[in-house]
Amino acid sequence: MKFGGTSVADADRIKRAARRIVEKREAGYSVVVVLSARGKTTDELISMAEEVSAAPDPREMDMLLSTGERISCALCAMAIHDLGHRAISLTGSQAGIVTDASHTKARIIDVRADRILSALKDDAIVLVAGFQGVSTTSSDVTTLGRGGSDTTAVALAAAVGAEVCEIYTDVPGVFSADPRIVSDARKLTSVSFEEMLEMAASGAGVLQLRSVEYARNENVRIHCRSSFDDCPGTFVVSEGENMEKPIITAVTHSTSESMITLIGVPHQPGIAARIFEALAQANVNVDMIDQNVPTSAGGRAEISFTVPHEDLRLATDALEAMGESVCERIATQREMGKVSIVGAGMRSHPGVAAKVFSVLAREGINIEMISTSPIKISCVIAREHVEQAVRSLHSAFELSGEGTIGQEEPFKAPTV
Repeated sequence: MKFGGTSVADADRIKRAARRIVEKREAGYSVVVVLSARGKTTDELISMAEEVSAAPDPREMDMLLSTGERISCALCAMAIHDLGHRAISLTGSQAGIVTDASHTKARIIDVRADRILSALKDDAIVLVAGFQGVSTTSSDVTTLGRGGSDTTAVALAAAVGAEVCEIYTDVPGVFSADPRIVSDARKLTSVSFEEMLEMAASGAGVLQLRSVEYARNENVRIHCRSSFDDCPGTFVVSEGENMEKPIITAVTHSTSESMITLIGVPHQPGIAARIFEALAQANVNVDMIDQNVPTSAGGRAEISFTVPHEDLRLATDALEAMGESVCERIATQREMGKVSIVGAGMRSHPGVAAKVFSVLAREGINIEMISTSPIKISCVIAREHVEQAVRSLHSAFELSGEGTIGQEEPFKAPTV
């Protein structure tokens, strides 16, 4: 069971989470719980760091940011004790979560769950601080990046052989679009790992991308559900288990995109490799990439790509350090967004791309970049047009309301 920040934001919500945890234990299950930091705690910690340093040291940031989840775990363990059950709270390192040494963006490389399994044998409920681990090379505290508690939960579920990983959040499941933008968006009964990967990569904020990758690789069933009611949510499962097979499953979006264009790039082998190797060394996450081919002899190319807002300064610094050997000029556009459609049925239905482009053209929305996969089409557009694009595409593909997304038979939830 994993509870997000809004689910433990105050004392009453921590007590509610504790009651749900105890109910699972009293139903006969061994329970491992991952908790996020309370409410806006992480944002407050970041603000504290920025008050004393313009560029906080990444190692010390991890030491600071890891405290939020530890507070949540200790408080929830106290609430569980008051309900008459044994509980033990553990830090990421105490729980055996081993990562690489990439501070603030670490990746889990192993889970040594001996202490967790021992506590479960002793009939205790185990609470683990999410979002953190310990570096295998330096033994330093590391954090996994925003949303990292989801990844912690899935990794622990795999390590202990859990039947299901329940992700409790402030929304009742995964929807066909953001309900804050599309009022009649439909809650999905189930989605495949592949669809959820594309949705998470395209801006759906319900689950962190790496948590879905981990779940797919380890075949961990995820149940994304509300902290505030007992209704079933959305199951994220393997392709064979997913009974919903629509052409389009969802419209997703992001407003955290920045676009960089390198103008006057030499059209010769090795230049692109140098550019993106430099970005990789700076730990910049590049999403969409587009390159034009010069038509004149000796002409120069342009390469455009998108990065998260928070990586824009790192990316431009890394590129400027390479000088004019890779490009004549660097242009940046910060206020960009991305809208995507995702659906496993796209593989066998022609004309989906044409419909997407026609809908955006009819709305007067210009497309800056396009990226596709067998089950996704993404378009980079001006941020100010994102909500309009989401509503128009959701309507055009008739994703609203009950029964519009067909399924062969009702999805059967695992017995938990």
